[in-house]
Amino acid sequence: STLFPYTTLFRSDRITCSIDENQIATVVLNRPDKLNAIDMAMFQGVNNMVTQLKKNTVIRAVIVKGEGPDFCSGLDVKSLLTSKSGAMKLLFKWLPTLPNAAQRFSLGWRDIPCPVIFAIHGRCWGGGLQLVSGGDFRIASPDANFSILEAKWGLIPDMGGAIAFRELMRKDHTLEMAMTAKVIDCETAKEYGLVTKIAEDPYAEAYALALECANRSPDVVAANKKLYNKTWWSSPGMAVFYETWYQIKVALGKNRAIAAQREIHRDNPRPYVARKFK
Repeated sequence: STLFPYTTLFRSDRITCSIDENQIATVVLNRPDKLNAIDMAMFQGVNNMVTQLKKNTVIRAVIVKGEGPDFCSGLDVKSLLTSKSGAMKLLFKWLPTLPNAAQRFSLGWRDIPCPVIFAIHGRCWGGGLQLVSGGDFRIASPDANFSILEAKWGLIPDMGGAIAFRELMRKDHTLEMAMTAKVIDCETAKEYGLVTKIAEDPYAEAYALALECANRSPDVVAANKKLYNKTWWSSPGMAVFYETWYQIKVALGKNRAIAAQREIHRDNPRPYVARKFK
């Protein structure tokens, strides 16, 4: 359900993105007749929208949900495998170490400088699971279920899962899911680390978390996200370097003083200025 009135930021045949009065953006996968299965139009729509959101200095959080009975049932295999040109567009990359269009579909969310929260219900399979694994938080309804489905089609997960899954799950759990294509329930997914929290209304729970983050300096939120994404697997030396460098950057910004004022004068808090941290 919609909690606040929205202004549309982005619209395509497959997704919409709107922002409300709290500068919280809601992205909706909007292909319910196909259980939000991912076809070329959805790949393109999501990647184009993420490119826009990366540049937006106003939004304070992003929530992603799916329209219809399922969050996302995975790839539209029939559509994608029958189009050789489409497959080439997804897999092509200029350099081997750069993500291609299919990988950006999941990994691109990591570069949006605010929290990205996925509100999940029903099926979250295959490419849908890799999609949500690129976010910062995953809040799921009790009926949600999850699968690394690609083995069913004689494929491996190749949409950034090699990065996201290693940060969320143990290797044996990842291998078991990827080798068997088994479906796991929400409680098991939470035990594995795929789900942050279980809630009867995942969108409302996601919105509450988004508001908590929006109450803090947007520069601090952006710096924390970039710091931990950049250093989670780095050397200790690089970790302490970035920690100090990002602290200097946020300390010199206007929002540092505003954050202190908001704590001291909670009855009359000043609004934060637009994010400056990059």
